[in-house]
Amino acid sequence: MRHRIIVLGAGYTGAIAAGRLAKRLRREDVAITLVNAEPDFVERVRMHQLAAGQDLEPRPFNEMFAGSGVHMRLAKVTGVDVDRRTVAVVDADGAEELAYDTLVYALGSGWNSQGVPGTAEHAYEIAGRPGAGRLRERLAGLDAGRTVVVVGAGLTGLEATAEIAETRPDLDVALVARGGLGDWLSPKGRDHLRKVFGRLGITVHEHAAVVGVEADRVSIADGEPVPAEVTVWTAGFAVHPIAKATTLEVTGAGQIVVDGTMRSVSHPEVYVVGDAAMVIGPGDKPLRMSCASGIPVAWQAADAIAARLTGHKLPNAPIRYFNQCISLGRKEGLIQYVTADDRAVRAVLTGRLAAVYKELVCKGAVWSVANPTLGLPARRRRVMRERVGEGAAVKEPA
Repeated sequence: MRHRIIVLGAGYTGAIAAGRLAKRLRREDVAITLVNAEPDFVERVRMHQLAAGQDLEPRPFNEMFAGSGVHMRLAKVTGVDVDRRTVAVVDADGAEELAYDTLVYALGSGWNSQGVPGTAEHAYEIAGRPGAGRLRERLAGLDAGRTVVVVGAGLTGLEATAEIAETRPDLDVALVARGGLGDWLSPKGRDHLRKVFGRLGITVHEHAAVVGVEADRVSIADGEPVPAEVTVWTAGFAVHPIAKATTLEVTGAGQIVVDGTMRSVSHPEVYVVGDAAMVIGPGDKPLRMSCASGIPVAWQAADAIAARLTGHKLPNAPIRYFNQCISLGRKEGLIQYVTADDRAVRAVLTGRLAAVYKELVCKGAVWSVANPTLGLPARRRRVMRERVGEGAAVKEPA
């Protein structure tokens, strides 16, 4: 019986982990199943572009993983029983239970309304393709002069605001920031951000805490309401709730606590990658939810699983940051260089060159997903006999 590895979620981290495992382990020894509800890969870092009206290249999983040894299972995950080592899924044919010996949890995150009244009813989100599609349709139907307000001035909020303002210069676009605009950036980074927003005609409301969202306005604590025909909510992400419903050790926010190899501290047969993992990085600080964090975490997890199954040395590659890449429309960008623990330094890259840099980063990320078995030496190793098929034998994934 082959060792059964199930990967839940085929975003950047899940897809990369599955492909890397297929490259590391012999197909005769392992059965790798990647479970995802959609048949093609979603470039989450480009959802602001999709919302603004741009078309993205389709990337079907059946083409991406053809010949890789990874079996795609199109289904929605409805539950995980980590004590029985089973995953509950549902597809067009009904519900089913899959058993695993090793689980890679990569269900990621979605938008977070922060409990602000009216957000769920009136705001749009771009944490995934369905939300970005709804916003795209709404923006396409807006007449000139209408108001669009983006709430949240993190990386997603900055990119969405600039993209919408550049694509639709006929709209009145505003950004609401809880703190100062780009207050985590270096002085050069903040100056450039303000210049670009000024050229795009974006109104910025700084140090403004949103306390309510209505159909035509955003309410600000201790301030006048901001008119909004359309409100886009980008104020943070929340992890998928499934983990919190298990017996896995999780944080108060629902992230799964892992060790340095991305292994659950409570259930050693479970590994976690992406936004769902509580990973401590340089400076004893949790890694932020981002593609920049998730991809090296996926590498680390896949290599650790392969090492443990084959009896080889565990990986010990430090996970650190180098820069923050921000697109500001299609013609402008900002690359903020940072310390290992993600603090801004003086150096920045701006302008057209920064936009090209960011585009290359995005293309590189999707290339690593679309070519999961390329770019690595052929080192498929034999799984140790005592590892093959260990764990509860309920049903091999089909």
